[in-house]
Parts: sequence; C-alpha cells; structure tokens
Amino acid sequence: SVEKVILAMQESFMNANPGVDVTYDPTGSGAGITGASEGTLDIGLSSRALKEDETGLVGTTFALDGIAIIVNNENTVTDLSLEQIKGLADGTITNWSEVGGPDAPVVLIGREAGSGTRDGFESIVGVEDKCAYEQELTSTGAVLAGVAANPNAFGYVSLASVDDTVKMVTVDGVTASEETVKDGSYKIQRPFVFVTKDGEELSAQAQAFYDFALSEDAAELIAAAGAVPMV
Repeated sequence: SVEKVILAMQESFMNANPGVDVTYDPTGSGAGITGASEGTLDIGLSSRALKEDETGLVGTTFALDGIAIIVNNENTVTDLSLEQIKGLADGTITNWSEVGGPDAPVVLIGREAGSGTRDGFESIVGVEDKCAYEQELTSTGAVLAGVAANPNAFGYVSLASVDDTVKMVTVDGVTASEETVKDGSYKIQRPFVFVTKDGEELSAQAQAFYDFALSEDAAELIAAAGAVPMV
C-alpha cells in the first residue's frame, strides 16, 4: 500500500544524497513490523497502527491513507453505507440487487492475513475474521486486477493505488480524497507508519531518510503519490 509513496520519496532522497542507497521491499505490514523488531530492517513500514502486543517498537505516522472501496466498472452501484459494506463483506448481503445494483452474486476479493490494508478495512468496518472472501490475494495490484476482471466483484485497496480499471464508490456519500481523509469525513482510513526499535538509534543515513519523510520537503511527494502528508 505504501509503495507509490515510498518510491517517490526514495527517488528524491537518493538524488539529493547520491552516496546513500535506500532499498524497499513491498512485503506487507506484518513483514515490515517483524523486520524492525528483529533488526533486519532499519525502518519497517506498516499500513496500520501498531497493536498493543507489538511491544519494543515505536510507530510514527508519516502519512494518512484512505482505503477505497472498489467495484467493477460495469457495476451500477455508486454509493454504499458502512452498514451495507459490512453486509457485503460478511455475507449477510449476497446479491448486488439488495444495495441497488444488478441481480448478481456478490464476490469479495481482498488481501491475505497479515496485510495492513485488510486489517484496516476489517477493523473499521467491523468484520474482523468474518469476511466471506472468494479470493485472498497478496498484493494491491492483484486485488485491482481481480475486481477489474469480475463484474460481480468488490474489494478494497489503498486510495493511492486506484486507477481507471475499477470504479471507486462513495461511502455514506463521501468520496475518498486527500481532503476528506484529512478532515476525517471519509471514515475508512488508516495511517502509514514507520516502525523502529524502541531505544535504539538509527544510523545517520536511516535517520536522514526518516527526517526527510516527515519534513515539508516530502509532503508534496506524498500528496502526489495519492496519500495525505502529516505536515
């Protein structure tokens, strides 16, 4: 989920600091948190806040992101309430006609267990461990492709990742955007987080990238990548 944001900052930072090599591996929030905890990563990346049992770590929000609800371009549904999204996800609503759409079965495509996007979607909508997934995929791109390929499908992806291969619906009449995420009116949103080991100093190079990502210099890059900067 953070890929577009990180790649934009990575390129800018490395251009300004040619002696520093910033590497990024998009392996998901669980792997980012584990890597920070085990010390295999200078900075772990997570698209959710740290949980109470993830101790010995510090989470610092560097951007906010809306979780977009997407449907196939052929679907006539344009707006869903949080309650309707819950029903579609947990199998209470099984046909699109129940929410004003076509007479067709509902197919939920989502992320794998451990995904920050999945964790954010399920916790906000209130469907933890209750989702009736047809497919559980390991990347944002795969979810986009799955929804684009199936007229009956819906799913959730980072706002920064939405393209014209799918249709983003409004939620309770609110469109996901930088403005609505920032002012809180779009309800399905989560933080992008840097995860570091508590009590351990970063290397000079890692600290410089960390500071850059939280600065006004990076804010324009974050916004251009589709997320919401903190400054």
